[in-house]
Amino acid sequence: MNREEKQQTVESLSEQFKSIDSAFLIDYKGLKVVDATELRRKIREIDGHYVVVKNTLAMRAAKETQLERLGPFFEGPTAVAYHPKDVVGLAKLLTEISKGNPNFAFKAALVQGEVLSVDKIQEIASMPSREVLLSKLVFLLKAPLQRLTMVLKAPVRNLNLVLKQVQK
Repeated sequence: MNREEKQQTVESLSEQFKSIDSAFLIDYKGLKVVDATELRRKIREIDGHYVVVKNTLAMRAAKETQLERLGPFFEGPTAVAYHPKDVVGLAKLLTEISKGNPNFAFKAALVQGEVLSVDKIQEIASMPSREVLLSKLVFLLKAPLQRLTMVLKAPVRNLNLVLKQVQK
């Protein structure tokens, strides 16, 4: 790469990094091309991003962004995986891939501005997805209202049952 290409790469990465507050740093050393292609395809299917870039360029692009906190982990072969919305879904996918491929390992993660170790990444991967959590929240919010309507309907229902018994 010449200087101009490097500058364009840094600018492009910087724009991407400014828009995210969660990312995973991955050590892909020894990963076969077929496995890397499959990994990229799976991440693309869930609308995520997977970027392999030189550490020096990544560090320049990460300046003045949330990813700057991951600076000490940009050593050796490093890839950055991120999803603009579904961090848990991406963590699950990456954990599943790491279990099946010994050449794929987490270095660290940044989740909503907080640097996490590999153990914490496993905890995030075990969480339910965003959609499941939202559906549980809706159910919890809806339950008291359902109970209230049942209590309010009870006198009318009971009166109706008594009238039917009197009619017979």
